[in-house]
Amino acid sequence: MTKMRQTIRFGIIGLGLMGREFGSAAARWCHLLNLDFVPRITAICDTNDKLFDWFDSNFDSIQVRTNNYHDLLNSDAVDAIYCAVPHNLHAQFYVDIIRSGKHLLGEKPFGIDLQANQQIMDVISQNPDVVVACSSEFPFFPGAQRIIRYINENRFGKIIQVEAGLLHSSDLDPNKKINWKRMIEVNGEYGCMGDLGMHPLHIPLRAGWMPKRVYAQLNKIVTQRPNASGTLVPCETWDNATINCEVETTGQQFPMTIQTYRIAPGETNTWYIRVSGTDFSAEYSSKYPKTLRTMSYTPGGEQAWTVLDLGYETAYPTITGGIFEFGFSDGILQMWAAFCDQLANGREGMLQPFYCATPAETAQHHRILTAALESGKQKQVITLD
Repeated sequence: MTKMRQTIRFGIIGLGLMGREFGSAAARWCHLLNLDFVPRITAICDTNDKLFDWFDSNFDSIQVRTNNYHDLLNSDAVDAIYCAVPHNLHAQFYVDIIRSGKHLLGEKPFGIDLQANQQIMDVISQNPDVVVACSSEFPFFPGAQRIIRYINENRFGKIIQVEAGLLHSSDLDPNKKINWKRMIEVNGEYGCMGDLGMHPLHIPLRAGWMPKRVYAQLNKIVTQRPNASGTLVPCETWDNATINCEVETTGQQFPMTIQTYRIAPGETNTWYIRVSGTDFSAEYSSKYPKTLRTMSYTPGGEQAWTVLDLGYETAYPTITGGIFEFGFSDGILQMWAAFCDQLANGREGMLQPFYCATPAETAQHHRILTAALESGKQKQVITLD
């Protein structure tokens, strides 16, 4: 007998790169095994009508096609919404979605600045029955999942150092045309930190490694870019940021370095995390998606790194054989499974324990980024309350 599955009807606001990734993940749901829920795309929204074609060609379940996102909020055909819009629209859109009673998976950074994030957080607290989460797919990669397990098992002993980052290289080309991520009024003053920061901070924040002090080095490398007509205009936002943090936990104090780079020569969306400890160390990078490096240490023993090919090891089981490689689209699929799992079963009843980035974690990461922005301006250490 076929097991009945709960259908979660999704609307998508913003049909660009990430909107299509979610559509693809929904179409690929048969890749996942033994789930009691399934998403169904029932509504789409974008100001560009040309983006409707791809969805119409691939989904026969769409009931609402619109330029006005309020049509999705008022539709009985929508249970939850994935929203991927520029940062300056986050507060308005997210607040309206949550107030409408629709569940929300929103893109980073959950508000253009700390004040906007607080507006979203206030509305979340007023609507406790609405499930809200932030998109962050890299912690669902196999090596990241292993490191999360090691953290939960307290394998590391005394933490020596934590390093995490997301590195891009596409903006190295000075002839690349300017886009909204280079405009403060649309992207926000955070620059690269706002767009990339949740990726490296998700696991540290989940581990409870909230910094007490922050010192940031912010860099503007390409200061002008051509606009659509070829005229050079100012690039207002930060290209690269190195955030040096001091973390204090019960009985421990250690440095943590967070890198968010849009100009890292040769790097193509490389996410990494490295945790060094007195008993155990581990590191993983999406550059080598199968490979996990670990080192166990006993006093007086040799210090030798072990390299393990994990293969296709996932939070939610799939049809893929364990010998194959995990990729970005697989991370998206696993993240969406986690969000749907929480919708269907509640956080306590999820089929596996790792859930999506929470609103509370977005608030923490806004506090870090705000302090980093101030540190970069003042060239001094900023203490977080």
